[in-house]
Amino acid sequence: MKFIVIKRKWLFLVTAVILACCAYYYSKGAIPTFQNTQEKANSLEYHMVTGEFSTTTKDGKKIEAYRFDPGTIVVPKNEEVSLRIFGVNGEEHPFYIEGTDIKGTVKKGEETLVSLNFKEAGTYKLICDTHSHEGHGLPMIAYIVVQ
Repeated sequence: MKFIVIKRKWLFLVTAVILACCAYYYSKGAIPTFQNTQEKANSLEYHMVTGEFSTTTKDGKKIEAYRFDPGTIVVPKNEEVSLRIFGVNGEEHPFYIEGTDIKGTVKKGEETLVSLNFKEAGTYKLICDTHSHEGHGLPMIAYIVVQ
């Protein structure tokens, strides 16, 4: 009985050491899924992509919805912010940010850089001009929450 208890302790110890080594080894190449990186001091960077959902209903009607992902970001008031939007789905998405004079176009396979610095707190809509009109499916809108 004593031999079995000692054997279990050694087995537990060896397993713990192997797991710790594996965790250390694999953490070296870990990539965070979300990170606010700082290129310059006090400069926040956010990333978005354009995406699409599509399906066909039972009666054969095709339904499409384009979106910005993530659909909401929270940014600080009175700070320089870089928003990088990469075009994945859809040939292009001309956009504007409601309540500002900011506008641009996201093209498939390209990254669009948008510099932001909001002076007023609130929620601003990032709106794709193509996918916000009747007949173009659901609206393509992301929300920028300024605090």
